[in-house]
Amino acid sequence: MLNTANLSLDQAPPISIPFRFFLTAPLFGLAAAGMLLINGPDLFLTRWSPMTLGLTHMLTLGMLAMVMCGALLQMLPVLAGSPVPKVVAVGSICHLMITLGTVMLVFAFLSGSAVGDAVALGMLGGGIILFFVAVMIALWRVKSVSATVVAIRLAVISLLITLLLGLLLGSGILGTMGFGDIASLVDVHLGWGIFGWIGLLLIGISYQVVPMFQVTPEYPSRLRRLLAPALFIGMLIWTALVLGEIFGALNEIVPRIWMFFLLSGFVIYAVVTVRLQLQRKRRIPDITMMFWRTGMLFVPVCALVWVAGNLSPGIGYNPHYNLLLGVSLLLGVGVSVINGMLYKIVPFLSWFHLQNRQMGLMCMTVKVPNMKEFISDKAARLQFRLFLLALLSALLATLRPAWFAHLAGLFFFASNALLLKNLVVAMLRYRETNRALLAYAESVRVPDGDVD
Repeated sequence: MLNTANLSLDQAPPISIPFRFFLTAPLFGLAAAGMLLINGPDLFLTRWSPMTLGLTHMLTLGMLAMVMCGALLQMLPVLAGSPVPKVVAVGSICHLMITLGTVMLVFAFLSGSAVGDAVALGMLGGGIILFFVAVMIALWRVKSVSATVVAIRLAVISLLITLLLGLLLGSGILGTMGFGDIASLVDVHLGWGIFGWIGLLLIGISYQVVPMFQVTPEYPSRLRRLLAPALFIGMLIWTALVLGEIFGALNEIVPRIWMFFLLSGFVIYAVVTVRLQLQRKRRIPDITMMFWRTGMLFVPVCALVWVAGNLSPGIGYNPHYNLLLGVSLLLGVGVSVINGMLYKIVPFLSWFHLQNRQMGLMCMTVKVPNMKEFISDKAARLQFRLFLLALLSALLATLRPAWFAHLAGLFFFASNALLLKNLVVAMLRYRETNRALLAYAESVRVPDGDVD
């Protein structure tokens, strides 16, 4: 049984708000897979090619950020008891601007269009700033500030830093100013996006969803209290060290040493998470846990790849190194975990919205599906296997692009197509049950109330 005693379920926004974000993510996954199928080995030549940059932002903005934004709009009022102001308008506008902005950004990378780049930066900037303002208002209204709230606050601030760095890099201002070391600032932009925004948000949300959905013990109180603030402060120091390296005030080895300590913090978090999963009370295999554990196991893998690249110049200067690290981070950690989140959050939201409506109507004649009935274990397990094949193929493609790049695209396309189908099935089952409840309300002349 799920423990929902500490959740403010009555303050959740209409289910249509998070669902539009969740359903958009696999569409970008399909588009990314299409790029792999069409361009194949060309995407694994260098991290700096326009096609590779387009693919990277399709994954980071179109998949990872899309799911994170939708989850945050839904889970913030539920976990923290503080609803996002004007959530329907904010969610609708942010979704539209981030979606169109991501599409335009990929188009600008592929075409080299300056107009497309300007439109993309404007839409992404506007959408993310609106999201930042609305979410921070809700976060600062929270009466009981938990470790989850602190981590989410720091993650949202990291999102703003990521955006500002991206706007600075994308605008071309640095080039006109004669700023030479763009590569280091790109690494800082990527660091804030992956470690700050996505990493801290996953950490904060996991404090709640891992014990609740995976039936594990709670995270240690000291780790909950200290980890996210320490990592955020560490990111600030690392950024200052990189800037010092750029301007010649520091040797390049100093920020690398500091990054080692940052990565150690994430490895500790991953090890603790896996340890909690091994202590879970429910022994039945769970797809969410399998996706999540895959992501956690890839955290130390990424750290080892990074250490190898920094200790061995032969590895670090090899073009395959950055691509291997990127695939491990984005697919191995990021996409793994958001897949796992979707397979719990979507059925849970569907169930509790319908359950609340059923209880409000006192309707016992309409059966509300349980969480397992929204998405079958068989369909979810097949999608997990397809994702693992896509992940393995993509890792091999960083070393042998001609052999595995198209195969990675094929498996990733199949994985995202099945993910989309599973989410659509859950949505249709929600709508079918919701229509039955509304028909019952009409038959007994009970006011419908707000319709999700």
